[in-house]
Amino acid sequence: MTMNGARRVRRSMLPVAVLAVLAAGCGTQRAGDATAGGAPSGAVATPSVPADHLCPGESPSPVPSSTPTSSTPPTDHYAENHGFMVPFQLHGDRRCQGLAVIGRVKNALQPLRKKGDFTPESVSRTIAGLGYPNVRTYEDGSGVGFLIEADDYPVCVEGAVSATATEAEAFGGYPDHDGCEQPSGGH
Repeated sequence: MTMNGARRVRRSMLPVAVLAVLAAGCGTQRAGDATAGGAPSGAVATPSVPADHLCPGESPSPVPSSTPTSSTPPTDHYAENHGFMVPFQLHGDRRCQGLAVIGRVKNALQPLRKKGDFTPESVSRTIAGLGYPNVRTYEDGSGVGFLIEADDYPVCVEGAVSATATEAEAFGGYPDHDGCEQPSGGH
């Protein structure tokens, strides 16, 4: 064999050798082996969630038990296709701000509820009187619903006042959408 022929054989053997090493799994770790960080290599990365702290006037709540999640993806794509309609949760100081708005609104609406004087106009006027000018009110069948944009972050508060209760929840808007109104379409 000539020198040139020997070089060609060696060059053609390099891809075969690399493929053999990769196929053998050289350099991989098996489930249960520790990675450099000490976590099992089979661990699934989860997105980080900002840490929440107790807000003024809030008492610690029991830690919810974790429920097992299915590793099988849903066969329908409802959740995927309607994810744009799921509001963002508030965390940290924004969560405390949302809870403070809820407290102020509930306290202000309580006299209206007790008197039975809750119309969209009276609820809107009461909430605007608290310093929240971006308020939408509407009849919801058993009472009056409301949606407040407390600031442009946004911190949103949605709820309802009826003869039996005043309820409200705070959230941080919606994906792919500005403001507090639930979007009617997404991508």
